[in-house]
Amino acid sequence: MNSYAQLDHQYVWHPFTQMRDWLRSEPIVIASGKGAWLTDVHGKRYLDANASIWTNLHGHQHPKINAAIARQLKRIAHSSALGLANEPASLLAAKLVAAAQVGPRRAHGPSRKPRPLAMKDRLAKVFFSDNGSTALEVALKLAYEYTCRTRGPQTKPKFLSLTGAYHGDTIGAVSLGHIDLFHKSFGGMLFKTDQVMAPYCYRCPFNRAEPEREDARKHRKCNWECTSLVAKQFAAQKRRGNPYAAFVYEPLMQGAAGMIPQPSGWMEQVTDLARSHGALLIADEVMTGFGRTGLTCHVTEEALAAAVKEPSQAKLFASTRTGIQPDFLCLAKGLAGGYLPMAATLTTPRVFDAFLGKYEEFKTFFHGHSFTGNQLGAAAGLASLELLQSAGSVRARARLQQTLQRELKSLWALPRVGDIRQVGLVVGIELVKDWPTRAPYPLRERAGIRVCEAMARRGVLTRSVGSVIVLMPPYCTTEPEVKRMVGVLAEAIREVLG
Repeated sequence: MNSYAQLDHQYVWHPFTQMRDWLRSEPIVIASGKGAWLTDVHGKRYLDANASIWTNLHGHQHPKINAAIARQLKRIAHSSALGLANEPASLLAAKLVAAAQVGPRRAHGPSRKPRPLAMKDRLAKVFFSDNGSTALEVALKLAYEYTCRTRGPQTKPKFLSLTGAYHGDTIGAVSLGHIDLFHKSFGGMLFKTDQVMAPYCYRCPFNRAEPEREDARKHRKCNWECTSLVAKQFAAQKRRGNPYAAFVYEPLMQGAAGMIPQPSGWMEQVTDLARSHGALLIADEVMTGFGRTGLTCHVTEEALAAAVKEPSQAKLFASTRTGIQPDFLCLAKGLAGGYLPMAATLTTPRVFDAFLGKYEEFKTFFHGHSFTGNQLGAAAGLASLELLQSAGSVRARARLQQTLQRELKSLWALPRVGDIRQVGLVVGIELVKDWPTRAPYPLRERAGIRVCEAMARRGVLTRSVGSVIVLMPPYCTTEPEVKRMVGVLAEAIREVLG
């Protein structure tokens, strides 16, 4: 066994990993990376099919991001944001605010005449932190305190999130989650939040459609019962005399729930419901942000040509793509291009102003992180944003989305594939025992893990969410590399599941 692998076995405790299984074999020890490829200490190369757990946008060792970090290193690596400002963080905040603006269409619901958002309701303030969990923790605390100050000191703010929600691992973020496997053991430490049905067309009890060999959203037969349940939940809480303080959601696709996409129109309906009941909107775009949800639902040649002609019009966030303005926009993972821990929570002047007052009033937001606004992370973020808004990156993302759409069709021939779900550059392939009945694999059979292990033996790395295989390649991934990812996945499914 490699000496680094031995050290890992002796000293390292890995996240979300059953260490008894981990210690049974030599782990892959990554030594370097270039583009969409990773290389281990033995010199074996692997395609990075999940962008190093959904973070790496432009590929490894990107020269522009490398250069930006190197330039910043010659000046300063870090100084405190407590009482001091710095150049790259200030610039990054301004550019994030500009990228997060939405037009008037969805500002006040589809049934009302569109009008511009008031300046106090536009995203305009940025609070930096260091990861997705802390970005959600910031939004949660701000929403809690803002609600107390605007509704009165007797208010007990409550939060609503979706079944299958995962919003991070800090105590507040865990309290917003509803995946027993991740959250139940910490139940005694958490505060109670409510959950409401998430749309999961493939396994929705209200979907009367028989299974077909295409994305279940395309042939669903229902009467939007899932949104009716959301309406009932908001109404019931209002009758209790304590309307929800905020509704927390991942727009367009729930990640850790199993790459569950939302049918067209769902998000508009439920956010309108939340608004009508006075709830703040907290959009968790830790996974979906920075171009991950693509340019459009299906990229056409016309859309590709338009994006290349006007790259500045390409939307970077699921929220801006759908025209829904949240009160809090939580960003992390790809914020620094996958290079450094960096996160941000964007909010409105309306929220910000509730924390203004005299020193002795103690209206300050008493929350922070030692590495808030870190210069190296901000420099990487600025370089990444510049790349994302370039014509070349927009063109590459559109073509990558097209290539994924085309290549994934071949997987429908496999009887162990139940559903293939794609939103932009995010893909979830759900494995089942029998596709006509949707019979799931029990967790103990480790179907997803075993398929990923078989893929790794063939030189493609990704990680499953239960029995759902995730493909989320870096934006630099070429057409032959996508074909290899999908082809290896098909081989692994045949080998492991028959």
